[in-house]
Amino acid sequence: MSTDRYVSPLSERYASKEMQYIFSPDMKFRTWRKLWIALAETEKELGLDITQEQIDELKAFQDDINYDVAKEREKIVRHDVMSHVYAYGVQCPKAKPIIHLGATSCYVGDNTDVIVMTEALRLVKKKLVNVIAQLSDFAQKYKDLPTLAFTHFQPAQPTTVGKRATLWTQEFLMDLEDLEYVLSTMKLLGSKGTTGTQASFLELFDGDQEKIDRIDPMIAKKMGFESCVPVSGQTYSRKLDTRVLNVLAGIAASAHKMSNDIRLLQHLKEIEEPFEKTQIGSSAMAYKRNPMRSERIASLARYVLCDALNPAITSSCQWFERTLDDSANKRLSVPEGFLAVDGILDLCLNVTDGLKVYPKVIEKRLMSELPFMATENIMMDAVKAGGDRQELHEKIRTLSMEAGRNVKEEGKENNLLELIAADPSFNMSLEDLKKSMDPARYTGRSKEQVEAFIKNVVSPILEENKELLGVTAEINV
Repeated sequence: MSTDRYVSPLSERYASKEMQYIFSPDMKFRTWRKLWIALAETEKELGLDITQEQIDELKAFQDDINYDVAKEREKIVRHDVMSHVYAYGVQCPKAKPIIHLGATSCYVGDNTDVIVMTEALRLVKKKLVNVIAQLSDFAQKYKDLPTLAFTHFQPAQPTTVGKRATLWTQEFLMDLEDLEYVLSTMKLLGSKGTTGTQASFLELFDGDQEKIDRIDPMIAKKMGFESCVPVSGQTYSRKLDTRVLNVLAGIAASAHKMSNDIRLLQHLKEIEEPFEKTQIGSSAMAYKRNPMRSERIASLARYVLCDALNPAITSSCQWFERTLDDSANKRLSVPEGFLAVDGILDLCLNVTDGLKVYPKVIEKRLMSELPFMATENIMMDAVKAGGDRQELHEKIRTLSMEAGRNVKEEGKENNLLELIAADPSFNMSLEDLKKSMDPARYTGRSKEQVEAFIKNVVSPILEENKELLGVTAEINV
C-alpha cells in the first residue's frame, strides 16, 4: 500500500475484493477489448472486409493489457480511448486498421459502464438475498419472544423480537424488488456513433439499412444482453445512472434504519451486535461494548444517500446529444456508491449473523411497563364482575398517573397492580391481577404474522434465489 498519497477507505477498509474487481482497470479495459472484438465480428458477419486472422489476433490479446504503452500514449494525445486503441494496435498489427471501426469513444465507455453496473448489481443482489435469509432465520427463532414495542421511542403495546425483525426484512425485500426491476431493464448503448445517428455505418455499409439495423442486436447478444437502447445521443441517457443509484440509496436507507434500531436496543441491553473476544470498545473506557459496526452501517449509508444526488443532477444537466461534464462525476459517484453499499451489506451480513439477544433484560423491561398495557383487560374483567366501565376508566387513569409518578419522581418500581388491588371498585386481588401479566397475551398476532410472512413472502423468494445463498462476510476493521 502506498503511504505517501491518498487511498480510498472504500478500497482499503470497506468494500470486498469482488466488488473492487468489478470497478478495477482490468475489468474496464478487458471489457473494452471484448467490445472491440464484438464490433469487429459483427462487421465481418455483415460483410465488411475483416478477416478471421485479424479477429483471432484481437482475441489473443483480449486480456493482456499493455498499460505502459497506453499510459505513455495518453500523455501525448490526452485521450484515454484512443490511447488504448493505439496500445491494442501495437499488440495486434494485423488488426490495427479495423479496431474501433465506425465507433465513437462512448461505444466502449458507455457499454462498459452498463456491463460493469449490471455485474455490480448482481453482486449486490447476492448479498442482499443473504441478508434477507439471515434476518428471516432470526425472525423465525424469536417469533414468540415478547418484547416492549416503541412508538416515538416511548413504551407501547408489546410485539415480539421476531416480529420486529420482519419489519427490517420487509424493507430489504422492497429493495430487492427495485433491484430486480432495474436489472431486468439494463440495456447496452450499442454502437450508434457520435450523435446517435449511426451515420458512420451508413457510410461503411453503403446505406444498407437492413444491415445497420442488425448491428446493435448482434453486439448485444455477443455481450450477453437482450437488447440495446432504441435511441440515444452519443451516450446512453444518464437517467440510467440515476435509477441504479436510487436502488443503492434504497438499500442504504433500509440498512440505516435497521442499524439505528440495533444501536438503540444495544443501549437498552436487549440486543447486541457481535463483539469479538479481543475487540476494544473504547480507548478510555475498557468495559464498553459499543455498536461500532451498526454505526459504520449508518455512516456509510448516509454517504450513499447523498451520493445518489450526483447522477440525478448530472442527468438533468446534460446538453443535447453529449456533454462531458458527466464524466468526472460518474467516475466517482457510481463506483463509490457501489463500493459503499457493498461494505454496508457485508456489515449487515456480519451483524445479523451474530446478534446477541438477552431475554431476561427484555422480560424485565417489558414487565415494568406491562401493567400499563394490561389496564384495558383489567378494566374489562372488572366490568364483567359488575363494575361500571366509565368509573373504572377514570380510576385506572388516576391510578396510572400515581404509579407513573412513583416511577419517574421517586425511582420506585411500578406499583400500579398494587394500587388497583387496593381499590375495592375493581374487586380483584393482587394474585388475580398478576395472572393477567402473561406477556404473550399482549403481543397480538406477532407470532402468526412472522410465520405467515416467512412462509408466504420470504421463503418463495429464497427458494427462487437458492443458488445465491451461503454468502458470509468477514469484517477485518
